[in-house]
Amino acid sequence: MSRLRTALLAWDYPPAPSGLSTAAREIAESLSALGLAVTVYTLDRIGTEERGGVTIRGLALAPDSPLARLRRWGSAGHLAAPLAFRRAVLRDHARVPFDCIEATNWYAPAALLVGAAPPLVTRNSTPAAFTRGPAASLRDRLDGLAANRLERRQARGSAGLISNTAAHADRMVELYDLRPAQPHAVIGLSLPPDRLERGRAASYPDVLEPVRLLFVGRAEHRKGFDGLLAAAAILAAEAEAGTVPPFRIDLVGVPEADLPSDVPASARRRLRALGRVDAPALDAAYAACHAVLAPSRYESFGLVYQEALAYGRPVVACAEDASARAFVGEPEAGLLARAATGAALADAIRPLLGDPALRLRLRANALAASGAYDRARLGAETLALYERAIAAAVPTAAVRQGR
Repeated sequence: MSRLRTALLAWDYPPAPSGLSTAAREIAESLSALGLAVTVYTLDRIGTEERGGVTIRGLALAPDSPLARLRRWGSAGHLAAPLAFRRAVLRDHARVPFDCIEATNWYAPAALLVGAAPPLVTRNSTPAAFTRGPAASLRDRLDGLAANRLERRQARGSAGLISNTAAHADRMVELYDLRPAQPHAVIGLSLPPDRLERGRAASYPDVLEPVRLLFVGRAEHRKGFDGLLAAAAILAAEAEAGTVPPFRIDLVGVPEADLPSDVPASARRRLRALGRVDAPALDAAYAACHAVLAPSRYESFGLVYQEALAYGRPVVACAEDASARAFVGEPEAGLLARAATGAALADAIRPLLGDPALRLRLRANALAASGAYDRARLGAETLALYERAIAAAVPTAAVRQGR
């Protein structure tokens, strides 16, 4: 039997420090370990290389190219990346055919490959529509509508779909009006094996003060960043009054420019905006903290939850998010705020600041809950979905050819 070949479309790929890049590598290397020939197409670099058994093809747009100029044009700019992916994938497919293609739903990189290539599988991350807060400008709302249309086209034209949790799958079925006949699997993402090993080997900080808290993400409404800042202001005032211990919040993924000017000075002194960091620096940040603040209103899966559990760090999350309820609440690996508001988050964080014994108990629960998702499971379940999608696409292809 010939070796199954698959193409994976990614916006970026490690060492780029993002959740999507981490997910792309886990998917690619888990499939390669099963013997599949995997080619990753990514827009964050140029050139071709082999790494981890995977071929990585960089498709970064030249600054003055027609597609780069198109990308700057508001809503229409969302077509630039799908055009670049379509051109590269179809060119390679004509030389040595792919059996299937996988792409994220986020901004629909494979929207223009629907019906034009081998069976397409869409893995549902957080949709573009969910990343904008209620105060989005008219331009941003129009931009979001355009992105949603492309995502819907890609999802509905897919021969198979993957969602990270059952709750997320239900949301995507509703958002994209997916057809019941489309194969749709629930497959959790894994963490890199070396990161799991480093996490389990990391000791817990023995310095009690200041209590070191860590946020990993973007300064956006979906991530609950507004609530985090409000909670920091509340707790900073209490720390000034001596009613809670001193604390510090490191913000990974948040540059200084994203901190609002109206953050109270007492809170600002306790915030360290570190911007984007590389993988070793992220590992060091997890190892140095006492607890992780992840107050997202919605996560398709929540890699931050899994990373925190791997390091045995208690998590303060938000009960609004189904993934937080499943991965943090059920194993009692942290504390859930009732909502992503300043007051609710402050209520959830406050016990961790003042009770080292509670932190250690939650740490033990976090370690016990870690490692539920590994590459062997991710690869095997993804391959099974690929096979279902390929089988489902055969009758459709035959109809198109008039058989």
